[in-house]
Amino acid sequence: MKKTKIFAAIGGLGLAALSVFLIAADHIDAPAVAGTSTDIADFYSFQGEDPNNLVFVVDVQGLIAPGQPTEQAVFDEDVLLEINIDNNNDLVEDLVIQAIKRDTTMYFFGPVAPSQTGLNSAIDEANMSGSVPISTTTDIQTTTNNGIQFFAGPRDDPFFFDFTRYNEVIAGSATGFNNPGADTFEGTNVLSVIVEVPKSMLGSGVVGANPLAPTVPVYNVWVEAKRKQ
Repeated sequence: MKKTKIFAAIGGLGLAALSVFLIAADHIDAPAVAGTSTDIADFYSFQGEDPNNLVFVVDVQGLIAPGQPTEQAVFDEDVLLEINIDNNNDLVEDLVIQAIKRDTTMYFFGPVAPSQTGLNSAIDEANMSGSVPISTTTDIQTTTNNGIQFFAGPRDDPFFFDFTRYNEVIAGSATGFNNPGADTFEGTNVLSVIVEVPKSMLGSGVVGANPLAPTVPVYNVWVEAKRKQ
């Protein structure tokens, strides 16, 4: 059984309930990885159009120029993107969904219980759940296998943020934000990996953990980019 060892390079953190979502973003401001293939821009989790499904969106490598001719090569074959799912509220991943590029295809593994938790991970090839050709801006590819839907490729950056004004506020050279401000990410792309998974594959979650929605099962969800050792 082939396994590929990797280690964590950076993680973004979010908490997701089945009917609401919370976002955590990095977006070019982490000095150790800014501008690298492990730079996480955003992580989104939300209920799908089909209410029986949960959608995970991992965006990496922001500020990509639209139409860049090497878009298929931007994903790094030595970087594993791992979605971690804690379904019993102990803040330790119970399931993982892994995605890694090989040639012009993104391969997916899980959701499956990880062989080890924390910063180190391994890919077990027997747990492959599907694959999808990596899209370009003009050739959009999606696949579905065993009820799980997959996508990987460039997408218009959905995040609105005035990064220049933010830095001025932090530095003390501005007293507030402009309204509406200038969207730093307008007209740029991110590399997105999207997985839509039936909730039945993710465990029951924890009811009562969210005081704003006490009857909604809650999952703690975070994403890591891990480079091969």
